[in-house]
Amino acid sequence: MQTGSTQEGTTADPFRSGFVCLVGRPNVGKSTLLNRLVGRPVSITAPKPQTTRNRILGIRHGDGYQAVFVDTPGIHAARDTLNQRMVNYALGALADADVVLMLVEVLRGGRKTIPKADQTVLEHVRQVKTPCLLAVNKIDAASEAEVLQSLATYGAVGRFDELVPLSAQTGRGVERLEALIPRYLQEGPPYFDPDWVTDQSEPVFMAELIRQELFRRTQEEVPYSTAVKVEHLEEQAGRLTVYARIYVERDTQKGIVIGKGGSMLKSIGRAARLSMERLLGVKVFLDLQVSVLKDWSHDPRHLAELGYPES
Repeated sequence: MQTGSTQEGTTADPFRSGFVCLVGRPNVGKSTLLNRLVGRPVSITAPKPQTTRNRILGIRHGDGYQAVFVDTPGIHAARDTLNQRMVNYALGALADADVVLMLVEVLRGGRKTIPKADQTVLEHVRQVKTPCLLAVNKIDAASEAEVLQSLATYGAVGRFDELVPLSAQTGRGVERLEALIPRYLQEGPPYFDPDWVTDQSEPVFMAELIRQELFRRTQEEVPYSTAVKVEHLEEQAGRLTVYARIYVERDTQKGIVIGKGGSMLKSIGRAARLSMERLLGVKVFLDLQVSVLKDWSHDPRHLAELGYPES
C-alpha cells in the first residue's frame, strides 16, 4: 500500500537499510509501536492478546536510511493450528531480521524477575546473532523506580545492545529509539519506493480493519474464532464498494456477531467503514456478511484460503 511521497536520505553518508523485527509476548504493544514508528496505522490494535496474526511490514523512510519494521504475532504456547502458524510467522521473521527489537512491559509492584512469557521470547532471541534492542514499554503507567528496576533487570541479561524506556501509546521515549535504529542498519539501497508505508494490499488491510472492530466489540472466544476476507472491490463515481465476509466457527458465534436485529454487525461495519474512509480518503460502502466455516482455525486448507498459509 502506498501513501504520499516522503523524502529519502540527503546526507553524504552511505544509505542504510534493513529489516527490524518486533518480537515479544502477546499484547505487549508491538502493533501500537509499529504504527507510531511508521507515522500512520498499518497494523491493527485492540486491548486483547493475539490480535496480530501475520507478519505486517511498516516502512519508515528517514534521512539517509530506510527501516522496514516487521510486526509479528506474540510468541506464546500455541494450542491450535492457527496459533502454531502465528508463532511460526514470528520465529521466521526473527531468523531473517537484520535488527531485533524486543518489547517488554515495565515490571510493576517491585518485581525483580523476568516473567516466564518474556523468558520464552528471550530463549528465541538468544539464538540469533543480529543486533538486538530492548524497548521497555508502558512507562506512562509506571513509577520512575519501577522503570529503573526494569532496566536493571533486563540489562543484566546481557543480550541487548540498547535499552530504551518508552510509551508506544503516548510517544514518550520513542524519539530516542528512532535515533538509535539507523546505527544498526547495514549499508545498502532501500527495499521500497519512498511512497510505500506497508506491503499489505488494500483488500488485506480492509479485512484487517474489520477484524480490528471484531476484536474491540466482541468478547470471550468470539474474536479468536473469526476471520475476515474481502471478496470483491468496485470503484465507481468516486465511491468504493467493499464486499467482505466474516467467518466464524459455530452458529452461536454467528448470532453473536450479527447481534439482536443486526445491531452488532451494523456497529462493526460502521466503525470499519469510517476507518477505511479516513485512511483511504474515499467514500466507502461496506457490504458485510457473516458465514459459518466449521473449525476453520484447525483446518490447513481453510487457513490457507483465509490468508494463513504454512510459513
